Amino acid sequence: MHSLTKTKIVVALDVHTLHDAVRIVEILRSEADAFKVGPQLFVREGPEIVRRLKAIGVQVFLDLKFHDIPNTVAQAVALACSLGADLITVHLCGGADMLEAAAQSVKGTSTLLVGVSVLTSCDANTLAVTGVSSTVEEQVLRLAGLAVQYLGGGVVASPLEILPLRNFFGNSLQIVTPGIRPTWALGDDQKRTLSPLQAAQLGANWLVIGRPITTASSPLEALLRIKKEITTGFVSKTGGC
Repeated sequence: MHSLTKTKIVVALDVHTLHDAVRIVEILRSEADAFKVGPQLFVREGPEIVRRLKAIGVQVFLDLKFHDIPNTVAQAVALACSLGADLITVHLCGGADMLEAAAQSVKGTSTLLVGVSVLTSCDANTLAVTGVSSTVEEQVLRLAGLAVQYLGGGVVASPLEILPLRNFFGNSLQIVTPGIRPTWALGDDQKRTLSPLQAAQLGANWLVIGRPITTASSPLEALLRIKKEITTGFVSKTGGC
């Protein structure tokens, strides 16, 4: 069983402006382990959003999911590293040459390069229309093998694939898990989800949680509620109250 005390929380900044992002970060910085900048925010604000968050002193997960020819991805990853990004994503389906080139760009840095397997909005039908006949689990395990071979074992996967990944690869993976929805949060476009406690118990290293926190009437209370849920689950399993 994974140690829940080692599970970190990344708050996804699913907001429109640098001002909104900074406001949330200032509120949550003492309790969150990192903050995720995705395409929506990056396209609007550009590299300045990463610089600003690093100046505040927080860890930044730059989730742009690079997928292109090897040289282009290598250059993009190198530039993301130069901004100070602590975690960077690439698509594992880009293949061995692309992943190897990306890995070279983070060599000698502290940046964690993680590979995206199958998006949490996808299911077997989504894969089928793109010509993939495998089940979601089979495809995730196949792609995770590339993450182990070329990226040092960082993989992004839905919470439903955590247990198969742990069973197959043991502790050789750093598993970053989106699709985290507290039982009290509203549903959305993500299909393969679990609660924070369930994902932590299964062995996720990083939980990526956005809207249940950022759209709450009190983002800090929402984050603290999630952390308490995880901690309480851990304590109860060790005989505590």
